[in-house]
Amino acid sequence: MSIVEAVSAAIGSFVIGSLAAYLIEQQEEKEEEGKEEEETKMKENIDDDDGKIKKKKKKNTWRRMFFKEAKAEAASVAGTAAPKAVKMYTRLDVAEHDSIEKRVWCSYKENVYDVTDFLDNHPGGRDLLLLAAGKDIEPFWRLYQAHVNSDVAMEMLKTLKIGELDLEKEPKVDVDETDPYKNDPERHPALKCHSAKPANMEPPLSLLRREYLTPSSLWFVRNHSPVPIIDAATHEITIVSGEQSQDNLNLLRTKAVINLEHLKKDFEKKTVVATVQCGGNRRGGLDLIKKSSGTGWGEGAISTAKFAGASLRDVLEVHAGINLHNYERLGIKHVIFYGADDMRASIPIEKALSPFGDVLLAYEMNDCEELPRDHGYPLRVIVPGHVGVRNVKWLSKIKLCSEEADGPWNRGIAYKGFGPGYSSVEGLNIDSVPTMQEMPIQSVVAEAENISLSLATTSKNDDGEKRTVVQTSAKGFAWSGGGRAIIRVDVSANKGLSWQTATLKEGADQPLSKAWAWTFWEIDDLEIDASKLKPGDEIKVLVKAVDASYNAQPEGAAAIWNLRGLNNNSWHAFTVKVEE
Repeated sequence: MSIVEAVSAAIGSFVIGSLAAYLIEQQEEKEEEGKEEEETKMKENIDDDDGKIKKKKKKNTWRRMFFKEAKAEAASVAGTAAPKAVKMYTRLDVAEHDSIEKRVWCSYKENVYDVTDFLDNHPGGRDLLLLAAGKDIEPFWRLYQAHVNSDVAMEMLKTLKIGELDLEKEPKVDVDETDPYKNDPERHPALKCHSAKPANMEPPLSLLRREYLTPSSLWFVRNHSPVPIIDAATHEITIVSGEQSQDNLNLLRTKAVINLEHLKKDFEKKTVVATVQCGGNRRGGLDLIKKSSGTGWGEGAISTAKFAGASLRDVLEVHAGINLHNYERLGIKHVIFYGADDMRASIPIEKALSPFGDVLLAYEMNDCEELPRDHGYPLRVIVPGHVGVRNVKWLSKIKLCSEEADGPWNRGIAYKGFGPGYSSVEGLNIDSVPTMQEMPIQSVVAEAENISLSLATTSKNDDGEKRTVVQTSAKGFAWSGGGRAIIRVDVSANKGLSWQTATLKEGADQPLSKAWAWTFWEIDDLEIDASKLKPGDEIKVLVKAVDASYNAQPEGAAAIWNLRGLNNNSWHAFTVKVEE
């Protein structure tokens, strides 16, 4: 019996049983209420002929027989067999079943389910369901509210139940009170963990392109230290200007001390939809050429959100007296942001003061009342179009000065790109290499359908030659730093010998010079020569994009390899399989 048939049978039985039980209950109530009345009538008719009395008794007997049979049917439907003993499992038992070979289990609330046979029937595709293999499925259901807003999913899941969680046997976790990371927030189980302390995690591609605004729980996490514990009610941001040195401390002047309530009350709430990408996104692709230094990110160290907060430009003018008319005279060249985690990074003053720069002191994300802890609660900087590290989280201080920030994130090698010929920085003049600010153009294939040879078609070209082709579809995203809009995305399935232009979707209507967020793209008719394909073969779907400045992506990663593994924007490849 199929899953659908099983659910239909279950629902049908439930309806029949409920209806029968309801009718029985109603009839018993009526019989009880009319008992005295019926006995009275029987007594009144005692002098009538026997036929009338027998007729009444016979009618009542048939009615009782019907409801007696209905009651028995309801009891049969409600439980045709004695209840079986419930099997008990621990979360560790569930975690072991994380693949098709081991059977795919998941848990929800206190119950355990085997969803292996449902994988191919899952409306979102088997790959999405496999993300929850061996895990609690509830965090995944929260991403798609259809699961919790309807009884259909729950009824379906009930048919797959194999047992319950034995919570009494759950292993006790001893908290190390000396662990500086003990108060870090919980993260979504779908995130791939590159390191837990500090947290460096990215979402799978299969989830990244599902929504234009990335759910905050699926945002990539890039932390340099434990997540600070901050009380928003008492948190303050200090604005200072000038230089500070051991010889002359008087040059550092405090301009203002402000708090979150002040920002919300006294400054216009502005919004910006912005994509934030880590400078090391796709570093794993460079590592295939030669090992670089840093976290081996896949393609998921990039996310998009709608941020809301106060304009940095407005705040600096009100509290520091700095604007586009006087910053040069005052010798201000950089704005340095300090985080409560001791992180510090700077941006050019021109970006901060530009009316087109849209730099925010953000306190909201995706229309929520506050930022999540992992993403800067209660206040962070959003620098649209710039590398992720400039978007400092847990903001505690802003400094205006003539020099960029000191420390590894500006002065060191962490965010500086060196040529592919350098495997070390020995002998290099590090200070001569500018630190990353705006990012280069990027595009990624997030989804692509496997190729079905049964759908291949054969036709003749103008020369009379036969041509057998099959089509597939693909989806992805593209983004370029500096607000440069995506104007074209090209896709190939024959190693770049020929290209087809994809359709630009969400994000395509952004201004050419203020496109702070990514653009989604898709193609439904990507043609592939099927004449030599056979089941089991693999095809790489390639993508490259062009922005409003006609910047294009390089073909291979070897030409842009660098020892820090930064700015990998080579053509991205997504592998699909050939099926019958």
